[in-house]
Amino acid sequence: MKRFLVLIGLMLAMASTAFSQKFALVDMEYILKNIPDYEMMNEQLDQVSKKWQNEIEALENEAQSMYKKYQSDLVFLSAAQKKAREEAIVKKEQDASDLKRKYFGPEGELFKKRSDLMKPIQDEIWNAIKEIAKRNNYQMVLDRGTSGIIFASPTIDISDTVLSKMGFSK
Repeated sequence: MKRFLVLIGLMLAMASTAFSQKFALVDMEYILKNIPDYEMMNEQLDQVSKKWQNEIEALENEAQSMYKKYQSDLVFLSAAQKKAREEAIVKKEQDASDLKRKYFGPEGELFKKRSDLMKPIQDEIWNAIKEIAKRNNYQMVLDRGTSGIIFASPTIDISDTVLSKMGFSK
């Protein structure tokens, strides 16, 4: 009997602790859209990306025109000339592929540039969320966009509070 009462007491204590936890949501997409620096960063990245894409397309077009010229001259070329032209075309295509990987690959320049530009914004958002969470005793703050939340009361969404804390208003 004594064990049973201790067990029930323990379960009630755990249940009351679970109910006293506070949660909040943020919508990172919403927050980022309301930060002017983020929009400027995206514009910078778009410009750089277009510039790099144009460089790659120029190499690809050059390889394509080399191939067309090779096809039209094919009957007049010796075996050595054919081989040399084929190697030059393959080299040009490889250069375009290498440049694409350098700029747009998983560890490419665009990824690095985006990370460098995003770091200060992410740090500022993180610090604002952390301070709000401490002040309001939130045990957990979830991102509405990535957490797979089916339903959440809008009253626990602190996105506007985060923007206010950072000095932005909607």
